[in-house]
Amino acid sequence: FEAKFGETFRQRDVETWLFFDRENPSSVVSSIETARQNGRAVRTALTTEMWDALNGAYLELREIERRPRSTALLPQLCDWTKRQGALMRGAAEGTHLQNDGYDFLNIGYYLERGDNTARLLDVKYYVLLPTTDMVGGSIDTYQWTTLLRALSAYRAFHWSYGGEYSPRKIAHFLILNRACPRSLLHCLDQVGNHLGRLADAYGSRTHANERVHAMLGELAEAEVEDIIREGLHEFLTRFIQQNGALGQDVADVYLFGVQ
Repeated sequence: FEAKFGETFRQRDVETWLFFDRENPSSVVSSIETARQNGRAVRTALTTEMWDALNGAYLELREIERRPRSTALLPQLCDWTKRQGALMRGAAEGTHLQNDGYDFLNIGYYLERGDNTARLLDVKYYVLLPTTDMVGGSIDTYQWTTLLRALSAYRAFHWSYGGEYSPRKIAHFLILNRACPRSLLHCLDQVGNHLGRLADAYGSRTHANERVHAMLGELAEAEVEDIIREGLHEFLTRFIQQNGALGQDVADVYLFGVQ
């Protein structure tokens, strides 16, 4: 971002970089276009409903790009993006054969979800709240609830923990609560489940199975106090690195072959 826009972080530039900019491989436009290209490459492996969701998002995106930027309000763009992701996810869950392609799709899905949960949680704790005198204040509470809304987890948290938005409870919810579909433990549990299905289908366990088993063992026994004692930022950084290594294990074993 700095290489293109400089060190002045204007809202419009950030919105452009994260949503419309094709030079950013993680932008919404880049992600949807790449997903559609990948979908076309394996078109016969996708159900009609999956292709319709994917291609429909691409065509709607082209329409959005043709509109004046003054009409493309950020909340609407974010809601549209979440809706398209949910459509694709629902089509895959409801129509795809639960074969190895389904397992690989879900492994990627949960690796990405766990990574994003950890990064958003780290931003809140490490960047948005730089001074300890703000802890427990109105700004602190607002930021925590905003984080939950960003993860589509606000209502689920309220059902689970009531209305007290304390850092400890939110950290437990987003890291250690198996019932929370965004939590790190839930995501790892699902990756382990699908890797286990692949191991059964192919008749052999791999280094990826061993890594996810070790990561699950650590998280399953962890307490929030242990994480806070280590340092939330340090814990999340370590998780992001391990999660990335797990994704690389999957790629090495199943895509590139063992070197």
